Amino acid sequence: MSDLTMTRLHEIMVILQSVSLVFYFIDYLNKERLAHRIAVGLLSIVWLLQTVFLVMYMVEMKRFPILSLFEGIYFYAWLIILLSLVLQFVFRLDLPAFFLNIIGFIFMTIHTFAPNQMEQSHVGDALRSELLFIHITFAFLAYAAFALAFVFSILYLILFRVLKKKKWTKQFSRLPSLNQAENGMTMSIVTGIPLLFVSLVLGLQWGYVSIEMFSIFDFKIVNSFIVLVIYIVVLLLRKRATFIGTNYAWIHIYAFLFVLINFLLGSQLSQFHLWY
Repeated sequence: MSDLTMTRLHEIMVILQSVSLVFYFIDYLNKERLAHRIAVGLLSIVWLLQTVFLVMYMVEMKRFPILSLFEGIYFYAWLIILLSLVLQFVFRLDLPAFFLNIIGFIFMTIHTFAPNQMEQSHVGDALRSELLFIHITFAFLAYAAFALAFVFSILYLILFRVLKKKKWTKQFSRLPSLNQAENGMTMSIVTGIPLLFVSLVLGLQWGYVSIEMFSIFDFKIVNSFIVLVIYIVVLLLRKRATFIGTNYAWIHIYAFLFVLINFLLGSQLSQFHLWY
């Protein structure tokens, strides 16, 4: 099998696993069984593909693939996903499986976009470019989800004001209900958080393999992690009913303003985020 085909298939596995993580996160927070089935299905496909490649590699090399760090990372990622599936299918332990999947995704990303792999492959430059493309795509999807949460928060405040002043007119008939707007805010950040997490993992890997003077303390990287932490805190506070009603809407507005600062100002102050 050619280097290009192998590269594409490993990229597909990383993408499938990242999408699986999004659905796992949605299921974990909202007990969505459909999301859970989709997540498990995608993860099962990833594991089957990994198993096929593992067997093919063993046949080609005539040995068990654990004699190098590069081989060991792949085997470890395969083993982590296997353990995750066993926990879910046999023991019905979804939460430990969710965190195992995060670890498995990180190691699968490291293996797929490892520096040694890129140097040995004839498609190393293309692989770096595609890793950057996937990183940026997931970042924009996350920002879009946070923007949707911002829109729902604005609509919530408008609707709250209209209802409070009892000035309802047919012009406001297309506004969502307060409950719909509140749920829209929550679902938007539930989707955006794992997307941003995946983007950050891929971005760090791209920086490590592509930039000679790469530093995790770059302004954009630090701010992106702060954005992730902010939305995780918002979600946790929401689950504990610390923020409700208009307070919940306002905190979404403030959080999105920080997203805009990171998106616009952060790119200007970053040493290598020049593509935004």
